Amino acid sequence: VLENKIEEAKEMKNEIASMTEKYDLMNELHEEEKREVEVKMENKIENKIEKSYEEKFLNSLKTKFQNGMSEGVAEDGGYTVPQDIQTKINELREAKDSLQSLIKVEKVNTLSGSRVFKKRANTTGFAKVTEGGTIAEQEAPKFSTLEYKVDKYAGFFKMTNELLADTQENVKNTLIDWIGNESRITRNKLILEALDTKEKTAMAGLDDIKKAINVTLDPAFLPNAVVVTNQEGFNYLDTLVDGNGNYILQADITNASVRRLFGKYPVHVISTKDLPMAGDKAPIIIGDLKEACVMFDRQTLSIMASNTAGDAFLSDVTLFRAIEREQVKMRDEEAIVYGQITIGSTLSSRKK
Repeated sequence: VLENKIEEAKEMKNEIASMTEKYDLMNELHEEEKREVEVKMENKIENKIEKSYEEKFLNSLKTKFQNGMSEGVAEDGGYTVPQDIQTKINELREAKDSLQSLIKVEKVNTLSGSRVFKKRANTTGFAKVTEGGTIAEQEAPKFSTLEYKVDKYAGFFKMTNELLADTQENVKNTLIDWIGNESRITRNKLILEALDTKEKTAMAGLDDIKKAINVTLDPAFLPNAVVVTNQEGFNYLDTLVDGNGNYILQADITNASVRRLFGKYPVHVISTKDLPMAGDKAPIIIGDLKEACVMFDRQTLSIMASNTAGDAFLSDVTLFRAIEREQVKMRDEEAIVYGQITIGSTLSSRKK
């Protein structure tokens, strides 16, 4: 009898454990479903708020809001630029012919500041010491300071009031296209001006390009190295061949529109209007641009509109003004080689 009761107790214990496990599992499922519902509600509310901000923002443009519209500047009393619009502007900044994606971009919250970097040194390693001998002093690390002070860049454009009276989508697209493209061109110019401070290296042909990669650049920069040139420089590289008659520019197997120098280093082509020739010399910049160049981006974009400023009232237009703040500086000049090659100087190395 006692044995039967023990067996019954064991069965009851197992049944209780099983029921407890099922209860805990059901409770977890309930909590998970509850969290999913809460997340969906939060996203729905956020999307509704975001859409509301965008509608208010666009309506303010169409009604020529006079007090100003800005992002990140609460004291202006304006509308916040909707994330959807801001994202599309950023996409245009990083569109074709953009150099911003090739360099290091650091977000800053102040107008000025500094960064500390350890200087590169030719280390020799420890010296051999005999038993009881004097240990030689090693050179300690040295540091340099890179200071920044962001500058303000701005521009304005006119929109006819007939266009402004059109649909919100047209107004939004016009505004996004203008700000995005002007910002991209501005940032390209700043990056190229910073790179132009690098000492130029004369190149006579393919051997000099190879020397820049194999000898001048530290091997540490090669894994992330790229090539930046203008249309003339690209045309020159695109006709160069090696000793076996193979073109040195090869198509990327993952993206046919991308060419790679020696099959390794992506080539980025900038319009000759933006990256001009130096006489008959084409620029060929080779190296790790993220180590070489840094942009300090204040990321405060302000937009204002007026239909009375300047000649807007008499010409029945609305003026839009955009302002942004950034600075581009060289971070490590050794990370790149700024080559200049005379176009047509080495015809013998081109494919006949």
